[in-house]
Amino acid sequence: MRQIVLDTETTGIDPKDGHKLIEIGCVELVGRKFTGNNFHVYLNPQREVDEEAARVHGFTWEMLQDKPLFAAVADDFLEYVKGGELLIHNAPFDVGFIDAELESLNQALGEKRYGRLADYCSIFDTLTFARQRHPGQRNSLDALCKRYEVDNTGRTLHGALLDSEILADVYLNMTGGQTALSLSDDSEGLSGSRSGSTTSRRPLDASRPALKVIQPSDLEIQAHQAKLQELQQKAGHCLWMEQDN
Repeated sequence: MRQIVLDTETTGIDPKDGHKLIEIGCVELVGRKFTGNNFHVYLNPQREVDEEAARVHGFTWEMLQDKPLFAAVADDFLEYVKGGELLIHNAPFDVGFIDAELESLNQALGEKRYGRLADYCSIFDTLTFARQRHPGQRNSLDALCKRYEVDNTGRTLHGALLDSEILADVYLNMTGGQTALSLSDDSEGLSGSRSGSTTSRRPLDASRPALKVIQPSDLEIQAHQAKLQELQQKAGHCLWMEQDN
């Protein structure tokens, strides 16, 4: 399966207020392994960046005026995500901005050339998944990094590509790894807040090997079954025996 972890940065909160994309960052996973085939672009929003947004990601319009317009990268971006599964934390936010940009292109062209993002790929909201997996707990990206012991010390500001790399590690841990049991709530600041420096994070190694799976020996299996039988006799009911069957 080809999965693409995606994050964006914007000039503000709501595209309905005329806010625009300023950055798109994507990290590709194939068979749950990093391929190094990533997509990253900064964009000229053709408008000022809200002061609050600039404090979050560090960009002003002056810093972005030499970057391409979304129209110049739209075809390459859609070709990159086509047929894949997008993994996005709080997907409605990012998808809403991308759909708004695509609709603006249609209006500028005077024709319905582009569809919505979901017409090109499937979309998986990792925030919704995390809330189902950890009900009643904080599930921001920072909180999940703490819960799954994913290094996010390289985050002082929002950065689409950096956050996509971090989210990829979190997703792999949520769906296949193990984490220590935590019964306490995780501390969480403002939604999507970052901490650390974007220049200090070690780049992901696309060639790193898959996790080693250690199979139990026959003696270990026999000991396991014996323990389950003991629990069954003492309690009269053993859920694990039903699971094994």
